[in-house]
Amino acid sequence: MTGNSTAPLPALDLSARQVLPADPDALLVGRAWLPEAGGPAVVTLRAGEVFDITSREAPTVRDLFEATDPAALVASAPGRSLGGVDALLRNSDEQLRDPGRPWLLAPVDLQALKAAGVTFAASLLERLIEEQSKGVPERAAELRRDMVALIGTDLARLVPGSEQAQALKRRLTERGLWSQYLEVGIGPDPEIFTKAQPLSGVGLGAHAGIHPQSRWNNPEPEVALVLSSSGRMVGATLANDVNLRDFEGRSALLLSMAKDNNASCAIGPFVRLFDARWGERELERVELALRVVGADGFVLEGSSNMAQISRSPRALAQALHAMHQYPDGAVLLLGTLFAPIQDRGAAGQGFTHHLGDVVSIRTPDLGALCNRVMPSDRCAPWTQGAGALMRNLAGRGLLG
Repeated sequence: MTGNSTAPLPALDLSARQVLPADPDALLVGRAWLPEAGGPAVVTLRAGEVFDITSREAPTVRDLFEATDPAALVASAPGRSLGGVDALLRNSDEQLRDPGRPWLLAPVDLQALKAAGVTFAASLLERLIEEQSKGVPERAAELRRDMVALIGTDLARLVPGSEQAQALKRRLTERGLWSQYLEVGIGPDPEIFTKAQPLSGVGLGAHAGIHPQSRWNNPEPEVALVLSSSGRMVGATLANDVNLRDFEGRSALLLSMAKDNNASCAIGPFVRLFDARWGERELERVELALRVVGADGFVLEGSSNMAQISRSPRALAQALHAMHQYPDGAVLLLGTLFAPIQDRGAAGQGFTHHLGDVVSIRTPDLGALCNRVMPSDRCAPWTQGAGALMRNLAGRGLLG
């Protein structure tokens, strides 16, 4: 990561107008840190106010999502007002936070944090370039030209696992050009990996972490599907699957080092619960807009459209649960169409983050997730694991 540590960092706009979904009736659930309780609360929004709905029935969002009808439970839950939503959102900015007042956390807790890779065939080309470049960004432009000449750019028409996809595999294998990324991008089985540990995700306004040794990296704007322990789709939120292109490009065996670092999984701002008004069909039409603003004045914009995903959210959820159990449920990041190639510095080197970049991921359906990018070793350390959570809830009389 590069950048001038003395340059003023861009501001975050965490107003309700910018952060909340366009639909004022969207059923939202999140988590907020309560300084007086020394722990988190399950929260929802009602008429511009934030309500603490933590109870013995739902001491965690995990328990709430295990309910037969989470939407009905939230709608009927009594609650205690924590004040206006604007104040909570503004205090979620880690750079300006008053530690004596509540702020938003990642809206999930005990769930496994999983991610699906190479789920958009249209962005598969960039994964191939990462692999062929061995993590050296200076080689990307030349490799991009060579790969386009070889296989074209219209991989999106290929249905993963189809006979057409298998025919392409045979042709490329004969030429010694088959790739691990092509295998999971257009082959029969998806790539699903552990993005981070339960409770380690960071929320709106928190610093998002990049390994300090990385010099080629980017944000990955994604929709995250929230699943119960049975695999039932409960709702969705936004996520930034921070990606280190140099680490993963050097070796696929470095995937964990590329993906799972302190503060490297940003999630939020809230989970939008599936209900009679918004559900799976609407999720499949979500369009994400990405904007990165640097202290150096650099601006990067991009997008990702769920309508172009190669494997449906339902198919990915079924693949996740096919041979594994998740008794606390799971959050599955669904992948991204976005792959930046815009040069930030020298020609041909593409995009990489600078210290303090503000990353905003927005969609009218789910709101906006905004974070500043910092080296992982300068982000707040993760100290509140499952043990600390259980002790805190027990001390508050919420377990039993």
